[in-house]
Amino acid sequence: MTKQKGVYSVEFAIVGGLFLMLLFAIIEIGRLMYTYNVLHEASRRAARIAVVCRINDADLQNMALFDGVDLVPNLAGTNLIISYVDSSGADTTGVGIAMVRADIVNYQHQFLIPGFDRIIDSPTFTTSLPRESFGVYNPGTSGKSGLIDCN
Repeated sequence: MTKQKGVYSVEFAIVGGLFLMLLFAIIEIGRLMYTYNVLHEASRRAARIAVVCRINDADLQNMALFDGVDLVPNLAGTNLIISYVDSSGADTTGVGIAMVRADIVNYQHQFLIPGFDRIIDSPTFTTSLPRESFGVYNPGTSGKSGLIDCN
């Protein structure tokens, strides 16, 4: 009977450790899915702003990346690439623009599981939208300048 003392403590330590590792893994997978959703939304916002507004690249990056709100760590303007492409997908300018493509590239996600320090490269998040006004409209008789400033 005395040989059984402490068995429950050992069992709890083993099962509790496994349970906590599983709990942290579930939380990290949820955080990874949240991060991927934010990256996808940043790509979508960048493409939408680029097709309807006439703004410079720095302002576009700031607006697309949530106006400086740090929703995910390490997301910067260098991760966002805006491309103006023709109908075949080649980069172009001016009248030949058919689509705007916004890519979130080279983002690295760091897991925060204790004892499992790992950084993974995220996939490229791409959004393509058809050409719209690019911030120019026909003012008609309103007397306005014909430019839309989204700032």
